Amino acid sequence: MNTLFDSGEEFPLMEDFYSLQGEGYHTGKAAYFIRIGGCDIGCHWCDTKMSWDPKIHRSIPIHEIISKASSYPAKAVVVTGGEPSMYPLDKLCAGLHEKQIKTFVETSGAYPLSGQWDWICLSPKQQTPPTHDILPKANELKMIIFEEADFEWAETNAKLVNPNCKLYLQPEWSRQKQLTPIIVDYIKNNPKWSISLQTHKFIHIP
Repeated sequence: MNTLFDSGEEFPLMEDFYSLQGEGYHTGKAAYFIRIGGCDIGCHWCDTKMSWDPKIHRSIPIHEIISKASSYPAKAVVVTGGEPSMYPLDKLCAGLHEKQIKTFVETSGAYPLSGQWDWICLSPKQQTPPTHDILPKANELKMIIFEEADFEWAETNAKLVNPNCKLYLQPEWSRQKQLTPIIVDYIKNNPKWSISLQTHKFIHIP
């Protein structure tokens, strides 16, 4: 890995943009999104496979990322990927907090998570299960349902998060028409869960 990546001074930035959160607990809220390149988990249904290879993305110093993020009205940044936990995120979080910006992360939890976060959205993947230390820290558990067998994986992780963690089931986008009614029925029988829909795709925003 690039030594500057190792130090947390810069990251392979796939994209950054100002939009609305489309999924989970904070759906509909404005935020600045930072998508870091690099992921070795390899979900076959991933909708951002261009994020997997960090070498194809431009390397951007964190001071530029923080400066751009602070120029927008909503003082909230969502760090996503790829898999952001592959990188040291302490300096990025500290710089954003200095600007009075809240920090949100979306991670599979495959690697130990660094940085100070105001909100942790954990989305575990079976092929690379989350580290045990992140499960009790998660504010939100977002389980992607690609097939009915995934409900068992969702329940396994729901038993490991803290009692205040928000629980969401989200249909994989390419099968959402087929899966949404199944998820609705599942939640009606298991009301600890809520449904998460990728509303940004329905309303055609980033």
